Amino acid sequence: MSLKRKDLLSLAPLSVDEITLILETADSFKEVTGREIKKVPALRGKTVVNLFFEPSTRTRTSFELAAKRLSADVINFSPSSSSVVKGETLLDTARNIEAMQADIIVLRHSSAGAAETLAHGVKSSVINAGDGWHEHPTQALLDLYTIRQRGMNFRGLRVAIVGDVSHSRVARSNIYALTKLGAEVRLVGPPTMMPCGVEKLGAKVYYDMDEGLRGTNVIMMLRLQLERQGRALFPTIREYSRLYGLTAERVRIADTGAIVMHPGPINRGVEIAPDVADSLSSVILDQVANGVAVRMGILYLMSGAN
Repeated sequence: MSLKRKDLLSLAPLSVDEITLILETADSFKEVTGREIKKVPALRGKTVVNLFFEPSTRTRTSFELAAKRLSADVINFSPSSSSVVKGETLLDTARNIEAMQADIIVLRHSSAGAAETLAHGVKSSVINAGDGWHEHPTQALLDLYTIRQRGMNFRGLRVAIVGDVSHSRVARSNIYALTKLGAEVRLVGPPTMMPCGVEKLGAKVYYDMDEGLRGTNVIMMLRLQLERQGRALFPTIREYSRLYGLTAERVRIADTGAIVMHPGPINRGVEIAPDVADSLSSVILDQVANGVAVRMGILYLMSGAN
C-alpha cells in the first residue's frame, strides 16, 4: 500500500490504514537511525525545502535530519533573510522555490490554513509542520509512534491531554488520530483554555486535573502558550501550575506504568515539575528521537515511493 495523497495537511481525513502505514514505514527507518552510518539513498535526487515562518528547533532540525538521512538535497528557508521582508507573499515565495525544482515543501506558519492554501497553489507536495492553532500532524504521528513503541494498544487506551488545549495544534491532531484508533481521549484544563464544542470531536472534558488523570495510561502535557494568548486566561502562573501542573504525586493518580509525554519546549516548574520531566515515566526524549524516523517515513511516502 502507498500513501495516495499529494499533501499531508491534517490527520482528520487520514484513514486508520493510512496512519498505520506511516507508523509501519517509520519502523524500517528507525533501524536506520541506529546505524553507525545513518543514511540510505531513498530520496537521492529529490529536493526538500523547509519553509519555516515561525521559530522552531525540534521540528525543523528533525525534518532536516530526516531528509538528509534519506539522501535528499535540503534547503532551509529563513523569512528574515528573504524577499518576504520586501513584501513577497507566501504563495509567490513558494512558487519561486518550486521553480527551482523543489519536490516537497515543509511549511510551518502562524496562520491556520496556510499549508492548505499553499498546497492548492503549488504542484510540489506540501507537509504541514504546524499551522497556527489548527494542526501539527507530524508531531501527533510521532506521539502515536512513541505510544506504540511502549507496547500499548490504542483501542481502549486512556489518554489525558492537559493544559492549553485552545491554542494547541498538537492537541487537535492527537484528538483526531487517537479517537480514530479507538482510544479514550480526555482533555484537562481550565475552562478559559478549552475550545467551545470540543466534545464533538469525541473527547471528554475535565476541569479538575486529578479527576481527569485517574486511571489514564498516557499523560500528554501541553505548553502554556502565552505568546498566542491575546489576554490573560489565568490569574497567575503560580495558580495555573498549582491546579494544572504535573507533579510526581499526580502521576501516581494515573494507571501504574503510565507514561508522560510533552511536545516541547517544556516550561519546567510551570506545566511539568523537573523531577517528572526527568523521571523514568517520561518519554519526552523518545518522542524527539522518534520524530526523525517518523518524518523519514512521511518524506519517503510523500515522495511517491512504495
